[in-house]
Amino acid sequence: MTSAFRAGVLRSLSSFSSSTTNASRPSPLRSFAAKASPFRSSPAVTEEEDEVPTEGISRPLSEVLRELGKRVPDSFMKARIEEDGQTIKYVPWHIVNRILNLHAPEWSGEIRNVVYSTDGKSVTVVYRVTLHGTDAEIYRESSGTASVDDTDYGDPVQKAEAMAFRRACARLGLGLHLYHEDL
Repeated sequence: MTSAFRAGVLRSLSSFSSSTTNASRPSPLRSFAAKASPFRSSPAVTEEEDEVPTEGISRPLSEVLRELGKRVPDSFMKARIEEDGQTIKYVPWHIVNRILNLHAPEWSGEIRNVVYSTDGKSVTVVYRVTLHGTDAEIYRESSGTASVDDTDYGDPVQKAEAMAFRRACARLGLGLHLYHEDL
């Protein structure tokens, strides 16, 4: 990932963070490469980037869900055209991951099952996302299916996993508005 691209994503995520969080709280967003390490010192790491993110840590689950339920900015969206000509908007899995890290850093995820169809033409992945709050824990599972012949953007299992991950997150409110924009 180029530094210009990373900076653009960070700016976009920072604007999402500031538009969805309390303005009095500092944004914990920083580049993955900017994490402090006891084994190396980088002159590129600024004092602000060296702060430990604490925004979502030890928050009640209702606050986490409220943040995740907010509309994802259009600048984070991608679109693809289906075979029938319909345009589908979605949030890429890596952006969903970053939003979860920002608003629910205690989240965890796991692949629960991988099943190939009996004819071997598709693969289905079941994924679980769990959010941990100070007062409760909640999880949602969903599935994603990809054709084994469709290798345009990676292998079919990765594609099905990304789809299942995004759908499980939508069940927790993150990007849910994309599933009912027409209503």
